[in-house]
Amino acid sequence: MSETKKEHDVIIIGGGPAGLTAGIYTARARLASLLIEKGAIGGQIINSLAVENYPGFANISGIDLTQAMYQQAAGFGLATVYAEVTGIKLSGRKKVVSTSEGDYTAGAVIIAGGSERQKLGIPGETEFTGKGVSYCATCDGAFFQDKEVAVVGGGNAALTEALELTKFTARVTVIHRRDELRATKILQEKAMAEKKIAFLWDSVLTAITGDDFVAGITVSNVKTKKKTELPVAGVFMAVGFKPNTGYLRGVVDLDELGTIVVNDKMETSVPGIFAAGDIRSDSIRQVVAATGDGAVAAVAAEKYLI
Repeated sequence: MSETKKEHDVIIIGGGPAGLTAGIYTARARLASLLIEKGAIGGQIINSLAVENYPGFANISGIDLTQAMYQQAAGFGLATVYAEVTGIKLSGRKKVVSTSEGDYTAGAVIIAGGSERQKLGIPGETEFTGKGVSYCATCDGAFFQDKEVAVVGGGNAALTEALELTKFTARVTVIHRRDELRATKILQEKAMAEKKIAFLWDSVLTAITGDDFVAGITVSNVKTKKKTELPVAGVFMAVGFKPNTGYLRGVVDLDELGTIVVNDKMETSVPGIFAAGDIRSDSIRQVVAATGDGAVAAVAAEKYLI
Protein backbone atom coordinates (compact mmCIF):
# COMPACT_ATOMS: atom_id res chain seq x y z
CA MET A 1 0.00 0.00 0.00
CA SER A 2 1.49 3.35 -1.00
CA GLU A 3 0.54 6.93 -0.24
CA THR A 4 1.29 10.05 -2.33
CA LYS A 5 -0.29 12.62 0.00
CA LYS A 6 2.48 14.75 1.51
CA GLU A 7 0.75 16.10 4.66
CA HIS A 8 -0.34 13.96 7.60
CA ASP A 9 -1.11 14.27 11.27
CA VAL A 10 1.50 11.71 12.28
CA ILE A 11 4.49 10.23 10.48
CA ILE A 12 5.92 7.01 11.87
CA ILE A 13 9.47 6.13 10.84
CA GLY A 14 10.14 2.39 10.93
CA GLY A 15 7.89 -0.61 10.44
CA GLY A 16 8.98 -2.86 13.30
CA PRO A 17 6.80 -3.78 16.29
CA ALA A 18 7.10 -0.29 17.86
CA GLY A 19 6.19 1.54 14.67
CA LEU A 20 3.39 -0.86 13.78
CA THR A 21 1.82 -0.56 17.23
CA ALA A 22 2.08 3.22 17.03
CA GLY A 23 0.33 2.98 13.66
CA ILE A 24 -2.49 0.90 15.09
CA TYR A 25 -3.09 3.47 17.82
CA THR A 26 -2.81 6.63 15.72
CA ALA A 27 -4.84 5.29 12.79
CA ARG A 28 -7.50 3.97 15.15
CA ALA A 29 -7.63 7.46 16.71
CA ARG A 30 -8.54 8.72 13.22
CA LEU A 31 -5.29 10.61 12.83
CA ALA A 32 -3.99 10.74 9.24
CA SER A 33 -1.04 8.43 9.75
CA LEU A 34 1.87 7.55 7.44
CA LEU A 35 4.39 4.77 8.01
CA ILE A 36 7.75 5.19 6.28
CA GLU A 37 9.84 2.00 6.00
CA LYS A 38 13.06 1.59 4.02
CA GLY A 39 13.13 -2.21 3.99
CA ALA A 40 10.88 -5.08 4.97
CA ILE A 41 7.94 -4.56 7.30
CA GLY A 42 8.62 -6.16 10.67
CA GLY A 43 12.15 -5.08 11.56
CA GLN A 44 14.83 -7.36 13.03
CA ILE A 45 12.27 -9.74 14.55
CA ILE A 46 11.34 -11.13 11.12
CA ASN A 47 14.63 -13.06 11.28
CA SER A 48 13.28 -15.10 14.21
CA LEU A 49 11.49 -18.29 13.27
CA ALA A 50 10.14 -18.70 16.78
CA VAL A 51 9.06 -15.96 19.21
CA GLU A 52 8.23 -17.67 22.49
CA ASN A 53 7.87 -14.76 24.92
CA TYR A 54 5.20 -12.57 23.35
CA PRO A 55 2.08 -12.77 25.56
CA GLY A 56 -0.72 -14.79 24.05
CA PHE A 57 1.48 -16.75 21.64
CA ALA A 58 3.40 -19.78 22.85
CA ASN A 59 5.28 -19.91 19.56
CA ILE A 60 4.91 -17.67 16.52
CA SER A 61 7.35 -16.61 13.83
CA GLY A 62 8.51 -13.02 13.75
CA ILE A 63 7.14 -12.61 10.24
CA ASP A 64 3.69 -13.89 11.16
CA LEU A 65 3.53 -11.72 14.28
CA THR A 66 4.51 -8.49 12.56
CA GLN A 67 2.43 -9.16 9.46
CA ALA A 68 -0.61 -9.50 11.72
CA MET A 69 0.29 -6.17 13.31
CA TYR A 70 0.69 -4.53 9.91
CA GLN A 71 -2.62 -5.84 8.58
CA GLN A 72 -4.34 -4.60 11.73
CA ALA A 73 -2.81 -1.13 11.34
CA ALA A 74 -3.62 -0.97 7.62
CA GLY A 75 -7.18 -1.99 8.40
CA PHE A 76 -7.54 1.14 10.53
CA GLY A 77 -6.20 3.27 7.68
CA LEU A 78 -2.43 3.43 8.16
CA ALA A 79 -0.78 4.43 4.87
CA THR A 80 2.70 3.25 3.90
CA VAL A 81 5.59 4.61 1.86
CA TYR A 82 8.72 2.56 1.19
CA ALA A 83 11.60 5.03 1.35
CA GLU A 84 14.73 5.89 3.32
CA VAL A 85 14.49 8.83 5.69
CA THR A 86 17.41 11.24 5.27
CA GLY A 87 16.49 14.07 7.62
CA ILE A 88 13.94 15.89 9.75
CA LYS A 89 13.51 19.66 9.80
CA LEU A 90 11.19 21.89 11.80
CA SER A 91 8.86 24.37 10.15
CA GLY A 92 7.04 26.07 13.01
CA ARG A 93 5.04 23.30 14.70
CA LYS A 94 5.26 21.20 11.56
CA LYS A 95 7.92 18.55 11.01
CA VAL A 96 9.29 18.00 7.51
CA VAL A 97 10.58 14.47 6.96
CA SER A 98 12.92 14.20 3.98
CA THR A 99 13.10 10.82 2.24
CA SER A 100 14.40 9.20 -0.92
CA GLU A 101 10.85 9.58 -2.28
CA GLY A 102 10.45 13.26 -1.40
CA ASP A 103 9.40 15.31 1.63
CA TYR A 104 6.44 14.55 3.90
CA THR A 105 5.00 16.88 6.54
CA ALA A 106 3.24 16.12 9.81
CA GLY A 107 2.36 17.71 13.11
CA ALA A 108 4.02 14.87 15.03
CA VAL A 109 6.70 12.30 14.25
CA ILE A 110 7.29 8.96 15.97
CA ILE A 111 10.77 7.59 15.31
CA ALA A 112 10.83 3.79 15.54
CA GLY A 113 13.60 3.01 13.08
CA GLY A 114 15.23 0.36 15.24
CA SER A 115 18.80 -0.69 14.62
CA GLU A 116 20.98 -2.67 12.27
CA ARG A 117 23.60 -5.33 12.84
CA GLN A 118 26.96 -4.01 13.98
CA LYS A 119 29.96 -4.79 11.79
CA LEU A 120 33.42 -5.71 13.05
CA GLY A 121 35.37 -3.91 10.33
CA ILE A 122 37.95 -6.70 10.03
CA PRO A 123 39.79 -7.82 6.87
CA GLY A 124 37.54 -9.90 4.63
CA GLU A 125 34.22 -8.86 6.19
CA THR A 126 33.17 -6.48 3.44
CA GLU A 127 34.74 -8.48 0.61
CA PHE A 128 32.96 -11.71 1.56
CA THR A 129 29.58 -10.29 2.54
CA GLY A 130 27.13 -12.37 0.54
CA LYS A 131 29.92 -14.83 -0.22
CA GLY A 132 30.00 -16.61 3.12
CA VAL A 133 29.66 -13.65 5.51
CA SER A 134 26.09 -13.18 6.66
CA TYR A 135 24.09 -11.25 9.25
CA CYS A 136 20.98 -13.44 9.07
CA ALA A 137 20.87 -17.19 9.69
CA THR A 138 17.20 -17.39 8.80
CA CYS A 139 17.95 -15.80 5.43
CA ASP A 140 21.12 -17.69 4.53
CA GLY A 141 21.39 -20.81 6.67
CA ALA A 142 20.16 -23.16 3.94
CA PHE A 143 23.17 -22.24 1.77
CA PHE A 144 25.46 -24.01 4.24
CA GLN A 145 23.96 -27.49 4.18
CA ASP A 146 26.33 -29.97 5.89
CA LYS A 147 29.12 -27.38 6.14
CA GLU A 148 30.98 -25.95 9.11
CA VAL A 149 30.27 -22.33 10.06
CA ALA A 150 31.10 -19.85 12.81
CA VAL A 151 28.88 -17.45 14.74
CA VAL A 152 30.48 -14.39 16.34
CA GLY A 153 28.90 -13.08 19.54
CA GLY A 154 27.61 -14.18 22.93
CA GLY A 155 24.18 -12.61 23.32
CA ASN A 156 20.65 -13.63 22.44
CA ALA A 157 21.14 -12.86 18.76
CA ALA A 158 24.25 -15.04 18.52
CA LEU A 159 22.70 -18.09 20.17
CA THR A 160 19.49 -17.70 18.19
CA GLU A 161 21.58 -17.67 15.01
CA ALA A 162 23.58 -20.69 16.15
CA LEU A 163 20.49 -22.74 17.01
CA GLU A 164 18.90 -21.86 13.67
CA LEU A 165 22.04 -22.94 11.81
CA THR A 166 22.06 -26.40 13.40
CA LYS A 167 19.10 -27.25 11.16
CA PHE A 168 21.41 -27.11 8.15
CA THR A 169 25.08 -27.22 9.08
CA ALA A 170 27.40 -29.98 10.21
CA ARG A 171 28.92 -27.89 12.99
CA VAL A 172 28.59 -24.40 14.45
CA THR A 173 31.42 -22.77 16.40
CA VAL A 174 30.35 -19.83 18.56
CA ILE A 175 33.21 -17.36 19.04
CA HIS A 176 32.89 -15.14 22.11
CA ARG A 177 35.36 -12.62 23.53
CA ARG A 178 34.46 -13.49 27.14
CA ASP A 179 34.37 -16.72 29.13
CA GLU A 180 30.63 -16.58 29.75
CA LEU A 181 27.60 -15.77 27.63
CA ARG A 182 25.33 -12.74 27.88
CA ALA A 183 22.30 -14.53 26.45
CA THR A 184 19.24 -15.46 28.51
CA LYS A 185 19.52 -18.68 30.50
CA ILE A 186 16.97 -20.57 28.43
CA LEU A 187 18.90 -19.86 25.22
CA GLN A 188 22.16 -20.84 26.92
CA GLU A 189 20.62 -24.13 28.03
CA LYS A 190 19.38 -24.90 24.52
CA ALA A 191 22.73 -24.05 22.93
CA MET A 192 24.78 -25.99 25.48
CA ALA A 193 22.60 -29.05 24.95
CA GLU A 194 22.97 -28.95 21.18
CA LYS A 195 25.67 -31.40 20.03
CA LYS A 196 26.38 -29.46 16.83
CA ILE A 197 27.35 -26.30 18.71
CA ALA A 198 30.88 -25.76 20.07
CA PHE A 199 32.21 -22.70 21.92
CA LEU A 200 35.50 -20.87 21.50
CA TRP A 201 35.89 -18.70 24.61
CA ASP A 202 37.98 -15.58 25.23
CA SER A 203 38.42 -15.19 21.50
CA VAL A 204 37.90 -12.56 18.82
CA LEU A 205 37.62 -12.86 15.07
CA THR A 206 40.47 -10.97 13.39
CA ALA A 207 40.26 -11.93 9.71
CA ILE A 208 38.15 -13.79 7.16
CA THR A 209 39.90 -15.50 4.27
CA GLY A 210 39.09 -17.29 1.04
CA ASP A 211 39.17 -16.96 -2.73
CA ASP A 212 35.74 -16.44 -4.33
CA PHE A 213 33.99 -17.51 -1.11
CA VAL A 214 34.84 -17.80 2.57
CA ALA A 215 37.21 -20.68 3.28
CA GLY A 216 38.50 -19.90 6.74
CA ILE A 217 38.89 -17.47 9.62
CA THR A 218 41.62 -16.26 11.96
CA VAL A 219 40.77 -16.16 15.66
CA SER A 220 42.89 -14.61 18.41
CA ASN A 221 42.69 -15.49 22.11
CA VAL A 222 42.37 -12.24 24.09
CA LYS A 223 44.30 -13.70 27.07
CA THR A 224 47.09 -15.72 25.49
CA LYS A 225 47.22 -13.78 22.17
CA LYS A 226 47.48 -17.15 20.40
CA LYS A 227 46.08 -17.14 16.88
CA THR A 228 44.13 -20.05 15.44
CA GLU A 229 43.07 -20.74 11.85
CA LEU A 230 39.68 -22.40 11.45
CA PRO A 231 38.36 -23.82 8.16
CA VAL A 232 34.72 -22.68 7.81
CA ALA A 233 32.43 -22.04 4.87
CA GLY A 234 30.41 -19.31 6.54
CA VAL A 235 30.63 -16.61 9.21
CA PHE A 236 27.51 -15.22 10.86
CA MET A 237 27.97 -11.89 12.65
CA ALA A 238 25.92 -11.25 15.80
CA VAL A 239 28.02 -8.76 17.77
CA GLY A 240 25.39 -6.20 18.55
CA PHE A 241 23.28 -3.53 16.94
CA LYS A 242 23.80 0.05 15.81
CA PRO A 243 20.83 2.43 16.14
CA ASN A 244 19.63 3.96 12.88
CA THR A 245 20.10 7.53 14.08
CA GLY A 246 22.76 8.91 11.74
CA TYR A 247 20.32 11.39 10.19
CA LEU A 248 19.18 12.58 13.64
CA ARG A 249 22.41 14.11 14.92
CA GLY A 250 21.72 17.74 15.68
CA VAL A 251 17.97 17.15 15.50
CA VAL A 252 17.21 15.40 18.81
CA ASP A 253 19.38 14.53 21.81
CA LEU A 254 21.24 11.22 21.52
CA ASP A 255 23.13 9.36 24.25
CA GLU A 256 26.70 8.03 24.04
CA LEU A 257 25.45 4.89 22.26
CA GLY A 258 23.67 6.91 19.61
CA THR A 259 20.19 6.00 20.86
CA ILE A 260 17.52 8.67 21.28
CA VAL A 261 17.06 10.15 24.74
CA VAL A 262 13.38 10.05 25.81
CA ASN A 263 11.28 10.47 28.93
CA ASP A 264 8.56 8.12 30.18
CA LYS A 265 6.14 9.50 27.56
CA MET A 266 8.62 8.68 24.78
CA GLU A 267 9.11 12.41 24.22
CA THR A 268 12.45 13.50 22.76
CA SER A 269 14.17 16.83 23.30
CA VAL A 270 12.02 18.31 20.50
CA PRO A 271 8.29 18.85 21.18
CA GLY A 272 6.21 16.77 18.82
CA ILE A 273 8.96 14.26 18.05
CA PHE A 274 8.75 10.93 19.87
CA ALA A 275 10.86 7.75 19.82
CA ALA A 276 9.93 4.14 20.51
CA GLY A 277 11.50 0.69 20.50
CA ASP A 278 15.13 -0.32 20.13
CA ILE A 279 16.12 3.10 18.81
CA ARG A 280 15.40 4.86 22.11
CA SER A 281 17.63 5.02 25.19
CA ASP A 282 17.53 2.20 27.76
CA SER A 283 15.44 -0.12 25.58
CA ILE A 284 15.45 -3.74 26.74
CA ARG A 285 15.24 -4.83 23.07
CA GLN A 286 12.18 -7.07 23.46
CA VAL A 287 9.15 -7.16 21.16
CA VAL A 288 6.66 -6.72 24.00
CA ALA A 289 8.54 -3.64 25.24
CA ALA A 290 8.69 -2.18 21.73
CA THR A 291 4.94 -2.52 21.31
CA GLY A 292 4.43 -0.83 24.68
CA ASP A 293 6.72 2.01 23.61
CA GLY A 294 4.75 2.40 20.40
CA ALA A 295 1.47 2.68 22.28
CA VAL A 296 2.87 5.24 24.74
CA ALA A 297 4.35 7.33 21.91
CA ALA A 298 1.12 7.22 19.93
CA VAL A 299 -1.02 8.36 22.87
CA ALA A 300 1.48 11.13 23.66
CA ALA A 301 1.48 12.22 20.02
CA GLU A 302 -2.31 12.36 19.94
CA LYS A 303 -2.34 14.58 23.04
CA TYR A 304 0.36 16.81 21.55
CA LEU A 305 -1.76 17.38 18.43
CA ILE A 306 -4.88 18.40 20.32
